[in-house]
Amino acid sequence: MNNHLRRFLLLLCLCLSHPAHAADRVFSLGVIDEIYSQKLGEKRTLNIYLPDDYNPNDAARYPVIYLLDGSAQEDFVHIAGLIQYQTLPWIARMPKSILVGIANVDRKRDFTSPTRFPKDKQGYPSSGGSASFIAFIESELLPYVNKKYKTTAHKTLIGQSLGGLVTTEILFSRPSLFQHYVIISPSLWWNDGDLLKANPILLQESFTQPTSIYIGVGKEGLTPGLDHHVMEVDANLLADKLKQTKSKSVRVYFDYFPQEDHATVTHPAVFQALRWLYPAKSQ
Repeated sequence: MNNHLRRFLLLLCLCLSHPAHAADRVFSLGVIDEIYSQKLGEKRTLNIYLPDDYNPNDAARYPVIYLLDGSAQEDFVHIAGLIQYQTLPWIARMPKSILVGIANVDRKRDFTSPTRFPKDKQGYPSSGGSASFIAFIESELLPYVNKKYKTTAHKTLIGQSLGGLVTTEILFSRPSLFQHYVIISPSLWWNDGDLLKANPILLQESFTQPTSIYIGVGKEGLTPGLDHHVMEVDANLLADKLKQTKSKSVRVYFDYFPQEDHATVTHPAVFQALRWLYPAKSQ
């Protein structure tokens, strides 16, 4: 395949008559972009889903959903499917949107802040690079997407597990970067729950940007960090902390999925998050 055409061709082949024809039939789900990050000192791959009727020459503009763990082998394909489904004309539960999947290079590096605990460092030897990753998002990725694609100012960030950890860090340190935050099973055990002890500006009455925060978690139990952390308890503590905000512009919703675990919760949680963020219009 010619990568310079940036055609993102999924190897989900429909074999309609004979297996030998499978290699000739592919779905085109979007495009692949590659950008070089000065902040990270490396190339990063972006998988981009565009609405079916996206036309560079018309006046339409679209909100953007940014997805961590966004490679085709991770969460990009099934999240793109959810967005496409929710925007079908006969459903129309949410506005047509652009999805930007950020493929990983080293998620343990990018999604974690420095830690003071040797056990964290032992399990995640490359950890501690979240500040550079957040700088990449703020000063390189967002301007790139806004320049190249027909975007509105409305942005959503989705992160699960360690991706949920760095999504929470962005929410606390750069809350105005996004208007919607979807945080799923966040690894808040990192550095013994330091983020849960923070006092971010969005808890203050002076924070006025409309911000919606969805937190979803399954029945997941003890975390891989210190043994007194339980995934669903930490997620609940985060929701309770955010609900104490004095800001009238912050909305928080907590969702518990007792039938799901850490591996299966992402898809149903994102589906529910989109339903909460874009409720059905009354007839």
